[in-house]
Amino acid sequence: MKKKINIHYQTNKGQEFFNILRQRVNNYFIDNKIKKHGNMNMYLKTVFMFLLFTIPYILMISNVFTSPMVFIFLWIIMGFGMAGIGLSVMHDANHGSYSGNKMINRIMGYTLNLVGGNSFLWKIQHNQLHHAYTNIEDADDDIYVPVFLRFSPNSKKYWIQQYQHIYVWFFYAISTLSWVTTKNFLQISRYQKKGLITGKNKVFKLVAEEILWKLVYYTLFIGLPVILLPYSFWTVLLAFVIMHICIGFTLSMIFQPAHVIPTSEFPLPDNHGNMENSWAIHQLLTTSDYAPGSKLFSWLIGGLNFQVVHHLFPNICHVHYRKISKIIQKTVIEHNIPYHVQPSFAVAVYNHAKMLRHLGNYDNVSGMKIFLPFVKRSIS
Repeated sequence: MKKKINIHYQTNKGQEFFNILRQRVNNYFIDNKIKKHGNMNMYLKTVFMFLLFTIPYILMISNVFTSPMVFIFLWIIMGFGMAGIGLSVMHDANHGSYSGNKMINRIMGYTLNLVGGNSFLWKIQHNQLHHAYTNIEDADDDIYVPVFLRFSPNSKKYWIQQYQHIYVWFFYAISTLSWVTTKNFLQISRYQKKGLITGKNKVFKLVAEEILWKLVYYTLFIGLPVILLPYSFWTVLLAFVIMHICIGFTLSMIFQPAHVIPTSEFPLPDNHGNMENSWAIHQLLTTSDYAPGSKLFSWLIGGLNFQVVHHLFPNICHVHYRKISKIIQKTVIEHNIPYHVQPSFAVAVYNHAKMLRHLGNYDNVSGMKIFLPFVKRSIS
């Protein structure tokens, strides 16, 4: 069995900056007499996202519309509803920031299981590995990809990767199909080997739970439509795949341009597992915000265009990110620390594609030019 990850951040380098930043953020909530968790905006968004998912499902399963085109369209809307639930509800809940009530967080976190994922495994992948070890090779599970993809200059380069900026979009589109088929089972095995899941009984329980959740999921989205509707199995399967293409592409486009871009650093620990910087500085060097001025876009994607804010304060609900970003902006300028901000979503995606092309063709990313340099500026 492999040992657990042994990586240590500096406790003195950059700690003063983070202490000041945390105090200012805490004072913001105290001075404005508001809680760090969700508010009415969050609850209304939750209702909206669930309706965006459930209304098309009810209309589809009740066969209100008999047109095959409308049938497919309803699955597409469900896909965006599922993505919305993941980005705006489940994500906060599994970080413990949706509510101050742990039970509510747990219940809302289980919405991931209802849409084909696994809340427990997601917390390991996202909370324990991605947030703790962002962009660190062999530690951050978000850059653990098949050999035909290369998301880090520290991973081995293969000839086929020179074309990854062309074909990666297909794999983004089908990414959530792996969730509902094999990914979770493979994660159970891999995390057990890493020492992140211990005990045979725990593994057996996880496998059993995963099988049960998958049965529920496939009953809802394959079984019932085939039984109740006048469509063939293949028509339902096609609609199911189209729905997942919408989900997978949406989720990938939101998360990847925040970490795999030219401004991102990919630091490695020394032979003793020591990192050069503190955890907070590491997050600022490996993460980027984008489209800070687009309020509607930010609302729809759960505030995850403010990825720097999210990585520094994952225990705070995303409805507060815009305000907190201004506090971070002020503090990093005072301490001469970079805060990567890409002006728009389109620029972020462009830079992500450019980074993928570079990673596929070169051993490292030194000297790579970007569309726009990171800027230290106020966020409106």
